[in-house]
Amino acid sequence: MLLSIYSENYIEAGTDEVGRGCLCGPVVAAAVIIDDKFSNQLVNDSKKLNLKTRTDLDLYIKENAVDFAIAELSPEFIDQHNILNASIHAMHLALDQLKIRPELILVDGNKFHPYNFIPHHCIIKGDSKFLSIAAASILAKNYRDDLMIKLHEEFPEYGWNKNVGYATKQHREALKKFGPTIHHRKSFRLEYD
Repeated sequence: MLLSIYSENYIEAGTDEVGRGCLCGPVVAAAVIIDDKFSNQLVNDSKKLNLKTRTDLDLYIKENAVDFAIAELSPEFIDQHNILNASIHAMHLALDQLKIRPELILVDGNKFHPYNFIPHHCIIKGDSKFLSIAAASILAKNYRDDLMIKLHEEFPEYGWNKNVGYATKQHREALKKFGPTIHHRKSFRLEYD
């Protein structure tokens, strides 16, 4: 069972990102603040959940979280600043949008840049340990998947409605045949040369 809090003394925001390993599309981050009334046994790392469960939880999180926010950064930003810095900056942008100022930030992973003099803890596999981080992972994944499915309508050959930008066989073959789109990350090895 996931932990609801890291410390009882602080207003905590959990944050996570999705899309780091994709060949195209934005990196998306979310930040979520919950309280002790937030209780749902299904909330977990978004990678462990099917689409229907994630969709149901998206609504639950948005209705029951104390506060939440989602931010995205473009492939151009990723190319200019690298994917790690873009991921952390996206988390900062999500935190910027929270109406309630957190007193402690719980970060999924092992890297983060200091944010507004607020203490933070990096937690490896945090999205399978803390509810707020898991909730952030769900909101970020749903937002990004929906965006990639919309972009699929414009570029159907790459199969983004199924691979959401990851380097599947279909995606790599489409890159060889059609080349990159405006949504592809130029700094990534796209394997189409």
